[in-house]
Amino acid sequence: MKTSKRMKAVLGKVDSGKSYTIEEAVAKVKETATAKFVESIDIAVRLGVDPKKADQAIRGTVALPHGIGKEVRVLVLAKPPKDEEAKAAGAEHAGLADYIAKIQGGWADVDVIIATPDVMGEVGRLGKVLGPRGLMPNPKSGTVTPDVAKAVKEVKAGKIEFRVDKAGILHASIGKANFEPKMLSENIQAFLATVVRLKPATAKGTYIKSINLSSTMGPGVSIDRGQVAAH
Repeated sequence: MKTSKRMKAVLGKVDSGKSYTIEEAVAKVKETATAKFVESIDIAVRLGVDPKKADQAIRGTVALPHGIGKEVRVLVLAKPPKDEEAKAAGAEHAGLADYIAKIQGGWADVDVIIATPDVMGEVGRLGKVLGPRGLMPNPKSGTVTPDVAKAVKEVKAGKIEFRVDKAGILHASIGKANFEPKMLSENIQAFLATVVRLKPATAKGTYIKSINLSSTMGPGVSIDRGQVAAH
């Protein structure tokens, strides 16, 4: 595969053999985000866990101080009056039977789905459709709750969900290339602090093996693991 002139230029700005501080990594990623659109900034954390073991299948949520720079589209599956509470809180869609039918028909034009506990018997039938898309409501992520208004506001304010993949890696978007450096640094610190807090007692050896930051079209920049309180 031929490397473009743009990619050759940005690759030359990153030392692939060096691990940077969070602030240095943010500066490098912003410098290499030269696409013609506003690129997302993503983080990938490789963990020393076995995702096949239930107690090591890391998943969680974190309220990023500055959000991710994207308008999050929310669907709340609930009966009256909870559906109206959700709409008042800012949800784009709220209801139950009509939306269950739409989802079964292939519709899923949302980023987050929240549901009240009393409708999970019906929502559970959508598992095969929503599960692979990462949209299935789950109590652990705060997306199954009677307080739908609070959940909607939190998601809109920058709360994100993450879970470890089969290779033991956590992926998350932590902002946009046009964010101020301090905003990105604070989002990264909040994310990593949450990951450290979720370290399972059964995990052996090094917990955080590597941290990489990148823009949508840019190269990966390694962050020094010493930047994390516990690794």
